[in-house]
Amino acid sequence: MSVTIDLTDRVVLVTGGSKGIGRAIAEAYVAAGARVVTCARSEAEALPGTRHVTCDVRDPDAVVAMVEDVAGTEGRLDVAVNNAGGAPYALAADASPRFHAKVLDLNFSGPLVVAQAANRVMQGQDGGGAIVNISSISALRPSPGTAVYGAAKAGLDSLTTSLAMEWAPRVRLNSINVGLCRTELTGDHYGGDAQVAAIEATIPLGRMARPDEVASVALFLGSDLASYVSGASVACHGGGEPPVFLSAVQHA
Repeated sequence: MSVTIDLTDRVVLVTGGSKGIGRAIAEAYVAAGARVVTCARSEAEALPGTRHVTCDVRDPDAVVAMVEDVAGTEGRLDVAVNNAGGAPYALAADASPRFHAKVLDLNFSGPLVVAQAANRVMQGQDGGGAIVNISSISALRPSPGTAVYGAAKAGLDSLTTSLAMEWAPRVRLNSINVGLCRTELTGDHYGGDAQVAAIEATIPLGRMARPDEVASVALFLGSDLASYVSGASVACHGGGEPPVFLSAVQHA
């Protein structure tokens, strides 16, 4: 039996959808037949089959206006993917309160406002809708150097479970705990090929994820194949990260 995902006539919003994982998610939904709107803080050329709008998800008023525009222009909103996020390396003791506030706004408060606005649309339409929050492996373990980012993602996972209860049965919410993934920024974050290879050797599956692999999970969660999946945090990290003490014992 073959399984296909057909989202013809479904409307999907992908925040941070112009590059990296967000771009792959947008492309996956387009390939499934959906009408896709992407957003980012800056102008970007729309991907084939999509419409791009400019919106900073840290601005609540701008987010509400964007979601209302998408629903009004497209006629509905079936799936919202909260992908926009990230944080530069900064030790918590050294970073300013303003820095921490920006990280929280981008990775927690922004997704919450997007979800609230999307929920208002989805509750009143036939078929309800689905919200997919892109979280991180940083939510599951200590995240030195990006401590507030990790805390924000852990909060996003918790928020997902609570909103899945509050907004059921019309709206489903799930999150994806994404591990290390090769994007156009991999070199900037981790160094050259040798450094990346050394990191990949620590991953049980032997490599970082490809953006399209994360996109496949996001596509599943937004589709009818996941019609009874809500309040879940799906691990997409290649098997996780081996405990450091195992390496210490082996080299003792």
